[in-house]
Amino acid sequence: MRLTVNGTEHEVDVTSDMPLLWVLRDELNITGPKYGCGIAQCGACTVHVDGFAVRSCQLAVGDLAGGHVTTIEGLASPEGLHAVQEAWIEHQVAQCGYCQSGQIMQAASFLETNPEPTDEDIDAAMSANLCRCGTYPRIRAAVHAAAKKLQEA
Repeated sequence: MRLTVNGTEHEVDVTSDMPLLWVLRDELNITGPKYGCGIAQCGACTVHVDGFAVRSCQLAVGDLAGGHVTTIEGLASPEGLHAVQEAWIEHQVAQCGYCQSGQIMQAASFLETNPEPTDEDIDAAMSANLCRCGTYPRIRAAVHAAAKKLQEA
């Protein structure tokens, strides 16, 4: 099976029903997406498929149909970090950090469709990404800051 991850084409010998998360972590050694719940409820495994945030723990690799996968490792560009990654650092969002790659991927996808979010928009878009450390106020502030940076670019 062939799939494109972070701009690189890979061939993997797996069954088509294997969750994308395990292909990324176990076959390709891409460990940014994390296993949290296994039922698409926590968001720790969030990646982009063709620019849209998806839960990789519940997406069978066979369902990708030629889609392009981006993980936290591929979000930045050669010019530097993505605006969301910069905002996360500036606002010191992470505590333990376990959920943060999923949080960042969700926020980056969300800002593609809503470049001027309200607090309510952010809370709704990020509500399915859980953070046991409770950094939600910093997440909201970082999303606002990233939105501003993206508008200035």
